[in-house]
Amino acid sequence: MTQTAFLNPARALVSTRGGTIAGQRFLVLDSWRGICALLVALFHFPTGSMVSQSAFIGSSYLFVDLFFVLSGFVIASSYGDRLNQPEDVARFTLVRFGRIYPLHLFMLAAFAGFELLRLVLPQLHGTGAAPFTGGFDIKSLLANLLLLQGVGFEDQLTWNAPSWSISAEFFAYLLFAGVVFVAGARAWVWFVAAAITAPLFLLGFSTHHMDVSFDFGFIRCLYGFSLGALLAWFQHDSIAGARQALARAGGPRMAWTLAEIVMVVVIVLFVSMAGDNDLGIAAPLVFALALFLFAHEGGWISALLRTPFMLTLGSLSYSIYMVHIFVQARLINVAGLIERKLGGLGLIGDFVLRGQPATGFAGGLTGAAAILVMLFATIAASWITWRFVEMPAMAWFRRLSKRI
Repeated sequence: MTQTAFLNPARALVSTRGGTIAGQRFLVLDSWRGICALLVALFHFPTGSMVSQSAFIGSSYLFVDLFFVLSGFVIASSYGDRLNQPEDVARFTLVRFGRIYPLHLFMLAAFAGFELLRLVLPQLHGTGAAPFTGGFDIKSLLANLLLLQGVGFEDQLTWNAPSWSISAEFFAYLLFAGVVFVAGARAWVWFVAAAITAPLFLLGFSTHHMDVSFDFGFIRCLYGFSLGALLAWFQHDSIAGARQALARAGGPRMAWTLAEIVMVVVIVLFVSMAGDNDLGIAAPLVFALALFLFAHEGGWISALLRTPFMLTLGSLSYSIYMVHIFVQARLINVAGLIERKLGGLGLIGDFVLRGQPATGFAGGLTGAAAILVMLFATIAASWITWRFVEMPAMAWFRRLSKRI
């Protein structure tokens, strides 16, 4: 990788990321990943503003399912016919581990470091639990180190809460590799079974609809991942052919643009209505349809998603997802300290958010400004972790995998 690519997320994205079909990269889908990571960050950020209180942001946890569908699609596209020998499986496992674990470990260290700081500085305790208790205890730290926090070993979200999905996804990688290695060309049968039984399981056993994580997170992940893998196996030829035809035609077409606009509207309406009821079970199906449409990259929205800024968001998406809770918590800490020092500013307060008591930034202009600061700080921190943690670790593990 060139030094320019190493410093430029958009260029590095073209160089190192995205699944391939017929040699083509899905840059638009990676841009969608960046958008979804920011929407999940907005979902987690407690403010009394209209943005945080909106039905759409209040249900944006569902965009985690787009990650799962996209992962299945990309992994099956890239590795569906490349796991024929034990050493292929070993290389695959090592590369996927190197993709997710180093940043996960880095963020665990950041959270643990802050808990140590809370031991030293009592003023950071606030009204919350004592350091290294609750979701930040040593037992849960061990589960997180072993990537077990999203597969039923925990009874609550712990440490870097969004990392439950990383845990679930890693075991989905292992299952995918094992099934493809053993079943070969018939592997799709097993993923059809998973895509059918997983939503039935969630409907039957989940009391929180699609909003499961530490308990049934692996089932939720397997549902979306299987749909994405099936889409890659059965539609790759049509997608590749359509993309080549569109390229020959010289650019976006109005019919594709209209379809993309309609799809975006459908996603917004669906997410707004489905977050607190069983309709959310259909989220992976909706996102699979969106993925299929945008994989063609045929409309003007796709053209917008191929701009450098959007490609940068796509490249930073994993870091955005993994750092945003830490960034948000520290912003609240800083605002709380300022409030206690100066008093009367109204920065931090208690309010009801989506029917639940919450503590965070106030509403109105304060909440809106806090959201903008949070997004900027999250993206800035994400560039740092992308540059100094993600990329070096990925390069090291890829070199290591070539020795197998």
